[in-house]
Amino acid sequence: QVQLVESGGGLVQAGGSLRLSCAASVRTFSNYAMGWFRQAPGKEREFVAAISWSGGSTAYAESVKGRFTISRDSAKNPVYLQMNSLKPEDTAVYYCAAGRIYSYRDYVRAELYEYWGQGTQVTVSS
Repeated sequence: QVQLVESGGGLVQAGGSLRLSCAASVRTFSNYAMGWFRQAPGKEREFVAAISWSGGSTAYAESVKGRFTISRDSAKNPVYLQMNSLKPEDTAVYYCAAGRIYSYRDYVRAELYEYWGQGTQVTVSS
């Protein structure tokens, strides 16, 4: 059973930055795309960003484009989410996920991800 562990969350002022990390319990994660989702209180879980297994393709939600960057060193651990220019509306629990997803259009589909972390809280104060 693969486990994903997120870290790097915390409290930051609006305009600040945080970097989230996601580490898997295996040395390499070949053929698995990695995604970040978030869930704010009272809201549905939503897609944030994803990266292909090779790191060559990325996708972002419109709300974070230009502010967040997802990265990975090929199929090696970990996967990062650099979050800049944070806004209060970015406040949520952020989840890392992994799945054998090969189509760019499918990155947003949470049901295709096989493994999920337990989440890390990000709070942005105004």
